[in-house]
Amino acid sequence: MRLSIPISALVAAIVGFGGTLAIVIAAAKAVGATQVETASGVTAICLAMAIECLWLSWRTKMPVITAWSTPGLALVAASSGFSIGEAVGAFIVTGILLIATGLFGPLTRLISKIPASVASGMLAGILVSFAVNAVKAIPADPWLILPLIGTFFVIRLFNPALSVLVVLIGGGLAAFLTGRVGGLPAPELSTLTLIAPDVTATAIIGLALPLYLVTMASQNLSGLAVLRAAGYHPQPGPLIGVTGLFSLLSAPFGGSTTNLAAISAAICTGPDVHPDPAERWKTGPFYALAYLVFAIFGASLVAIFAVLPQSLIVLVAGLALMAPLANALSIALKNEDERMPATITFAVTASGLTLFGVGAAFWGLVAGMVALFLESLKMQQSFQPLVRFWRPLP
Repeated sequence: MRLSIPISALVAAIVGFGGTLAIVIAAAKAVGATQVETASGVTAICLAMAIECLWLSWRTKMPVITAWSTPGLALVAASSGFSIGEAVGAFIVTGILLIATGLFGPLTRLISKIPASVASGMLAGILVSFAVNAVKAIPADPWLILPLIGTFFVIRLFNPALSVLVVLIGGGLAAFLTGRVGGLPAPELSTLTLIAPDVTATAIIGLALPLYLVTMASQNLSGLAVLRAAGYHPQPGPLIGVTGLFSLLSAPFGGSTTNLAAISAAICTGPDVHPDPAERWKTGPFYALAYLVFAIFGASLVAIFAVLPQSLIVLVAGLALMAPLANALSIALKNEDERMPATITFAVTASGLTLFGVGAAFWGLVAGMVALFLESLKMQQSFQPLVRFWRPLP
């Protein structure tokens, strides 16, 4: 045991929780959740992650770190027209799909065959609205927002992982000291609240399926890649299946999907944690302990966010998603042959299109896959005569 093990776990937990809690709040508001339901959801997610990390790390003797699906929550936050009951129904369906993926290996391989360019185009289309809204927050309170943006970029030069957390804590203190916050709420312990699910076809197609695809393509596969890069070779099925099981169990309490972590996992899997890879699994129990504390005080944390200026919450959410947005755009545009389908996916998803009650993320994926299919036909010899026929004369 080294001191670096609990420190790494604590840093990963604080960065993962504090840097993206604003997105959880935004997702809850988008589906009309009350403050009590939001606190219940945060508590349920934290409990699920604590149990997952403790069990998987101990069982595999690997530093298996889990997180809530930040892109998935961004998808929920960017949606419109769904109730909290429909969101819970979508979380339940997503959990079942993740369990099925863990039990049946071909599903994992099928998801991995979705081109990274199209999947990243969909993810970028979901995230771009948060980045735009962060900029739009400047006129609402420039004396608070502009210094925080400057602080973000300066801190990011030295420690990108802590930059968003510094903005959140610094912005909260500034808002309190300048009278933008009337007073802090009284501390309270968290409780779990059952929320009746409403499983509808539009919620399944518009929320559950995109949430499942985003979670698998941008979270679980990335989390597995982080573990493999650190020299670990886990079986994907059990890891994904366990996160799916606890996603299913936490969903009736408002908890969204959990999955394998990427950024938090990178903090817990490197040689700085421990020179012996066989000892790094011990970060899992400490990470679980941190999230157990977050679960106990989740109601107080949500209450604090409720009294902070809305412009600060929008800013923190946007800044937290800047790096994932940049990464998604770079992957989407990397392959020249798939650049146009990826761009179409991005444009349709970012448009906010709702058709037949189904949201833009689904239609963006459909449009991108159709465009990719047509591009593949163009490359086939049987399609070349038609291409030459329509090609303009010189």
